[in-house]
This record gives sequence, C-alpha cells and structure tokens, in this order.
Amino acid sequence: MHASAGGGRLHGLVPQPLPRKPDFVLTDTSGHLFSFTKRTGNKLTYLYFGYTHCPHVCLSTFFDLAAALRTQTRSVRRRVEVVFVTVDPGRDTPRVMRAWLDHFNHTFVGLTGSLRSIRAAQQSVGVPPASIQKRKKAYSVAHSSLLFAFSPDNLSHVVYVQGFKTPDYADDMPVLLRYGKCSRLAGNRARKSCPA
Repeated sequence: MHASAGGGRLHGLVPQPLPRKPDFVLTDTSGHLFSFTKRTGNKLTYLYFGYTHCPHVCLSTFFDLAAALRTQTRSVRRRVEVVFVTVDPGRDTPRVMRAWLDHFNHTFVGLTGSLRSIRAAQQSVGVPPASIQKRKKAYSVAHSSLLFAFSPDNLSHVVYVQGFKTPDYADDMPVLLRYGKCSRLAGNRARKSCPA
C-alpha cells in the first residue's frame, strides 16, 4: 500500500491489488437484510468496521467523513453511500447504532449480524477480525481503522487510515465517482475516461 499518484489528485492510500467490493448480507438498523453489493450499486461506497463505544478513531473518522459530504453538491451526495459495520454486536444494538450514526448523518447505514457473519465480511476485504477482550472492569475492542472507498466500478482505488481529514475526503469524492465503468483494468478506450 502506498500514497496515491496522479499529481496528488487523490489523498488516500492505493492498495495493491485493488480490493473488489465484497458480497455479503447483514442486517440494517431497521431489521431488514442489506445486501452490500446490490444496495450500493453504481455509488461511491465507504465501508468501515468499527463500534460505537470507540473513544477516538471511529468518532473522528465519521465526523470528518460527514463534514466532507456536507461540502459536496447534491448530485455528488446522492451518489455516495456510507456503511458502518459494527464489530461489537453485543453492545451495538440497532437502536444504539442508529442513534450514533444520526449524530453524523441520518443517511449513513449501520449493519449488524452474528459475530461469525461480521468476521466473514471483514475477511472478504482482507481485514483481520476484530478482537474483543472482556474483563471484570474492562471491555476493549481492537479493530482495523481502514476506511474503504469503493467507486462505481466496484473497486477500492484508495483506502484511508487514521490521520486523513475532512479536506482529504472532500477533494477525493468527485474524483472517485469518475471511476464509473472504467478502471485501470479495462481496455485502452475505457482507461481514457479514468482519473489520472
């Protein structure tokens, strides 16, 4: 993984190889099944695995991501989906998740499921399963801070880690949306319409 090229047009990190959008089904905060691939088709989709009691990284990531989304035009906003998958389903009930996400943006999607199904979703994008440690006076969760950004071509051309801020996400959103049906894996004709 390395910093993106293209004259600084993207601020995220470029994973090698580019992760494909995973195909998993979990349950949203309304109790309905949510097929990740089907429900996010043709959108720029941010995927994050975290938990609502996270004291730092999850809060700052979603604060900055929500702020970046508010800077975009309506045409961009309607093509962006943000999906939060809890890694702490025991405490993150649908009601708790919905209240937490609504602090940032009421359109953000929260997903839950069994620990087994959540771990399978993490592994489908190469993220190590979160580790939950329960002690008498302590409850800790160790999890990846990766934020995936799947473009409409179903590839994550960049990922973000702790340290990226609102301007980084805001600058990248319109560029990432340009990766529609084109990708660097496509033919020469398709590549011409891809961001540099």
